Amino acid sequence: MASRSVSVLVGLLVGSTIGVNNGLARTPQMGWNNWNSLGCDVSDSLLLDTSAKLVNSGLRDVGYTYVVLDDCWSAGRRDSDQWLLADPKKFPRGMKAIADDIHARGLLFGMYSSAGEMTCARFAGSLDFETQDAQAFSSWGVDYLKYDNCYHLGRFGTPQISYNRYNVMWKALNATGRPILYSLSNWGEDYVHTWGMSLANSWRISGDIYDSFTRPDALCSCDDAKDPHCIAPGTHCSVLNIINRVSAFSDRAQPGGWNDLDMLEVGNGGMTDDEYKAHFSMWASLKSPLLMGHDLSTMSAKTLTILNNPAIIAISQDPLGRAANLVRRDTNVKKDKYGMGETHLWTGQLAGGDQVVILFNAADEDIQMSASLEEIFYYEGPEGSAPQVQQTWNVYDLWAGRMDVGTAQKILDADSDLQSLEQLWQEANWYNSSAISYREGLKAGDPRLLGKKTFSIAAGGTLSVLVKRHSAEVFRLRNPGEKTARYSMAKDEL
Repeated sequence: MASRSVSVLVGLLVGSTIGVNNGLARTPQMGWNNWNSLGCDVSDSLLLDTSAKLVNSGLRDVGYTYVVLDDCWSAGRRDSDQWLLADPKKFPRGMKAIADDIHARGLLFGMYSSAGEMTCARFAGSLDFETQDAQAFSSWGVDYLKYDNCYHLGRFGTPQISYNRYNVMWKALNATGRPILYSLSNWGEDYVHTWGMSLANSWRISGDIYDSFTRPDALCSCDDAKDPHCIAPGTHCSVLNIINRVSAFSDRAQPGGWNDLDMLEVGNGGMTDDEYKAHFSMWASLKSPLLMGHDLSTMSAKTLTILNNPAIIAISQDPLGRAANLVRRDTNVKKDKYGMGETHLWTGQLAGGDQVVILFNAADEDIQMSASLEEIFYYEGPEGSAPQVQQTWNVYDLWAGRMDVGTAQKILDADSDLQSLEQLWQEANWYNSSAISYREGLKAGDPRLLGKKTFSIAAGGTLSVLVKRHSAEVFRLRNPGEKTARYSMAKDEL
């Protein structure tokens, strides 16, 4: 992979200063975080081995650039000056050396703290130490801060109280002069979707995800997940629960600030291949950050072929920066063993006049699902009034070009054999976003980003496909004729 790599750091850290004024996350951030699979089992070698795997597997070169170290890295504070200390057993070389090694691989380094007296794992938190902790992170070469919500000393309960608590660290990070992506993890409390974009690049909207597609759990107990008054600050929120939760404010995502649906569970073993594909597709379409949460050292070929799909990632990284929205939800379908079952139609604008359509099936049976152009373009004008309804649309299947599992296995087997990897990548002709950005590739009409054309929908027509149990079908619609001006409610920032 060495010969495929280019210097990605400059491009990642340079951007127009709008949104929250740090120029970062103009499209949703992508990378890896250890928490979902490894928890507190962290070390210097884990980060360096994972960084190498990101490069050699090709995941860096489809956009996964942040290596984020979660909780449990700290040894507390130094008695003399209360400066944060890294655990010398886990990180004997210190954090600056790790950051330097990660940067040398064309990647970026993220760390974790909490806006509380302690982190969630009961290590030293940053509440009331924001200025010096921000200086520490900056001096270590940190590019990303995940900022949690545990042990907050009761400083929550209204949007203003929570905003003020998180704003202290935001100001402290800015004062360092180093571009540091700021990711809030306050579990959706205090209507963060209404103020998060004023100070952060992303904000969590629910309790922690777990590796289940539909299973409800008492720790994520909202009866109506999309009710903004219902907060579930615990864990064990299913994919379905989180999707329903964000549906009420999916339109709040914007360049520089994104609804965070939590880290990906793809590859952790609790879901089927179809469920993982649907999970990944929804996170991409809803413009959530895409932070892988599995152990890369044991990654399967199938997992790689889900996470490296450039046609799906291109939806996430689309330069228009608009999330898909829920058009229809049907609960009158067969329920699974947990009593859960529903189908969704999601649709959203893409750059260049394209449209993404997701037929999401969380029922306990295969279903022939359909979506009329009237529904697909409902947000352009209700009851068929959108001009796009009277146009012909070509339909591209975004999973039809999924990498062959055999090729993926050869890539994983080659590991650090750079000559073999180079040959495999040339044969695969896989998209390399380190060389050509998704914005540039989409503008050029790169077929690897557009999916496979499968059929067309005539003016006034309907898209109809069989969607398997617990899966999703994802399509890009393209108008082969003259482009129609799209309805817009925000300035074009990208």
